[in-house]
Amino acid sequence: MAFTSILRKTVESLAPLAIRLTRVQRSYPSSVFTALTHTFHSRHSTLNPFYPNTLHFSTAVDSRKPASDESLLRVIESEIQCAEESDEYDQVEETLSGFPFEIEDTPGLQTITLTREYDGELIKVDVHMPDLVTGDGEADDGDEDEDDTEKPSRSSIPLVVNVSKSGGPSLEFACTAYPDEITIDSLSVRNPDSEDELAYEGPDFCDLDGNLQKAFHKYLEIRGIKPSTTNYLHEYMINKDSREYLRWLKNLKKFIEE
Repeated sequence: MAFTSILRKTVESLAPLAIRLTRVQRSYPSSVFTALTHTFHSRHSTLNPFYPNTLHFSTAVDSRKPASDESLLRVIESEIQCAEESDEYDQVEETLSGFPFEIEDTPGLQTITLTREYDGELIKVDVHMPDLVTGDGEADDGDEDEDDTEKPSRSSIPLVVNVSKSGGPSLEFACTAYPDEITIDSLSVRNPDSEDELAYEGPDFCDLDGNLQKAFHKYLEIRGIKPSTTNYLHEYMINKDSREYLRWLKNLKKFIEE
């Protein structure tokens, strides 16, 4: 009786699984069903999933970069090598004898700042990257107007010169420095207590009386804005432009590599 009871319980416990296996046979190939039936009869084996062990799902991400990125990196690396071999790269500028300003050169910025004190005044000069002109400097686009060729194009440096006194307004000159020559493009009076964009900034400098123009040129020259200073700054800014270009290339490379 005991044996019959045990056998009956075993059959009853296996019946639901047998029914499920019969249903599985309707939707799976015979080879899969054979594997499932083998699992059903392996009483002493560990429980296995109904899917073959050879099926795995991978969540790994392909870390390889696109071919276009690899090609871009090679071009950037080649350009970096050329920049490092350039004559202008990392050239040490000899300090100009009697240079009156302190130079603040922050890597990554396209300007440098000059500062000095003169007779109770604070003089600050923002020097921008040079506008370089190569070749013969001809500016002829087919127009035969003599005014267009009267003065050939030349390399230049934009300057903004600010002369201030303690607690008062300041004079701001927008200048362009050419080789051995400085022109004043505009002159305005800046009030530190007012930032009104509609404030009157004076007439065009070229419209001022000739004697007044000469007097302001002398005013700047006494404070250190003279051709010997700007000629030195021209070479300094060419070298800075090369250094900043190389830094820009390396930042590009780092971004693409990440």
